[in-house]
Amino acid sequence: MTEQFDVTTTEHVIVPGERAAYTAVFDEKVRADAREVIDRYPDPRSALLPLLHLVQSVQGHVTNEGIEFCAEQLALATAEVSAVATFYTMYKRNPCGQHLVSVCTNTLCAAMGGDEVYKRLGDHLGVGHEETAGTPGEQGSITLEHAECLAACDLAPVLQINYEYYDNQDSTTALELVRALQRGEKPPPTRGAPLTDFRDVERQLAGFFDGPGAEAAENASAAAPETVRGARVADEHGWTAPAMPDHAELPPRPDDK
Repeated sequence: MTEQFDVTTTEHVIVPGERAAYTAVFDEKVRADAREVIDRYPDPRSALLPLLHLVQSVQGHVTNEGIEFCAEQLALATAEVSAVATFYTMYKRNPCGQHLVSVCTNTLCAAMGGDEVYKRLGDHLGVGHEETAGTPGEQGSITLEHAECLAACDLAPVLQINYEYYDNQDSTTALELVRALQRGEKPPPTRGAPLTDFRDVERQLAGFFDGPGAEAAENASAAAPETVRGARVADEHGWTAPAMPDHAELPPRPDDK
């Protein structure tokens, strides 16, 4: 989108002729959703993160129009919105597939086979990091990415599809998952909510549980048995951690040098 922006104000001007297309994408329904998101927060600018997820649920990625929309709703500069959208990896600046496949290639997952999983999926799909096999948004299209850490080291190697967990993978099981996605299937995650499309889960991340699988997602637990085993053993034996004292004596501060 071509835009004019006065850096000394928060005024945003869409060039005449593009207003109709902009309004068609971010129609009154989307604007009503945006107002609902903003009303959750005492300071409107705090709504920026869920608003960016709302944009992705509409367009499949964060577009220039989406940045303009968020800036307009929150009275922010487009540069402020862009700074956030380009900082967090969950906000995609390129069109995303029906499914986002995130393969953990951090240290433990890599050592346990995560690099091999990523390579085999990349070879099968013919894509690299943040590239899409198929037409973005259409059935069976898949965006592949490295994930820095998925916080499931006890279940390595791990991958996510649209942020749902698939634990204890290897290159063969991961490839079968991707082939199932390409066939239009939605293989059940190891734990957590049922699998849905990328845009549907983005709407959930914006705080709206009114789409496919939303009710199950709202009530799902992503805790793996391996992860909570220690807590369950402690509960069975009545073990508890010592309480923190109300007034703990702190060691003296070293002399300033």
